[in-house]
Amino acid sequence: MSPMRIATWNVNSITARLPRLLAWLESSGTDVLCVQETKCAETAFPFEPLRELGYEAAVNATGRWNGVAVVSRVGLGDVVSGLPGGPDYDGGQEPRAIAATCGPARVWSVYVPNGREVGHPHYDYKLRWLDALREAVTEDAKGSRPFAVLGDFNVAPTDDDVWDRTRFDGLTHVTDKEREALAALREAGLSDVVPRPLKYEHPFTYWDYRELCFPKNRGMRIDLVYGNASFAGAVGDAYVDREERKGKGASDHAPVVVDLQP
Repeated sequence: MSPMRIATWNVNSITARLPRLLAWLESSGTDVLCVQETKCAETAFPFEPLRELGYEAAVNATGRWNGVAVVSRVGLGDVVSGLPGGPDYDGGQEPRAIAATCGPARVWSVYVPNGREVGHPHYDYKLRWLDALREAVTEDAKGSRPFAVLGDFNVAPTDDDVWDRTRFDGLTHVTDKEREALAALREAGLSDVVPRPLKYEHPFTYWDYRELCFPKNRGMRIDLVYGNASFAGAVGDAYVDREERKGKGASDHAPVVVDLQP
């Protein structure tokens, strides 16, 4: 296997973030990018600007909310759009998952439902969605091909993954049921391949736009890379690109980058 750089990034509108996205792809040398929250219909997705940089894209997007994509310059095949067996919400399946084979690796780009608040129908939907994800990826997770599920999971795996656990009492993203659903996903044959600590104590990936959360580092680690044994064994480096959260027009999430070595 040749060296590969694979990343995940919730861009919070690919239209709003397009100049930054294109510049980042070019400067970072990323081979495969899993994108979440495209917030556009597939017909409005920027296929051509990406093609000019040498990337092709597989997209699952229907309008102004949600939307996911896999962007690759090392091949794009066996695309599965949508979560097999996934639950409906408000009468339909939301565009929250897409899978593709890129070179030697197979990846899923996922945008797990937020859950809104404990007890809300969206919270139950979130738990059912995570259960369906586990079922959908189990076969690939146990296979010999490098395989990973990347994206915005909207769950902080541990208390160390939020800036102040006491601020989240009674709220989503940190409940036992959500974390148990993540644990069940790992038990299907996946592991968190981004080590902690990295080059700083708390490698958060998301910071709210409000109340100076980013300058104060009041964040959460909810953007994750879960890989099978073959994928995890090839990881040479992994990091959160905090620099891309800085400046005007930034997403509220930072890219998470993983380097695979032969």
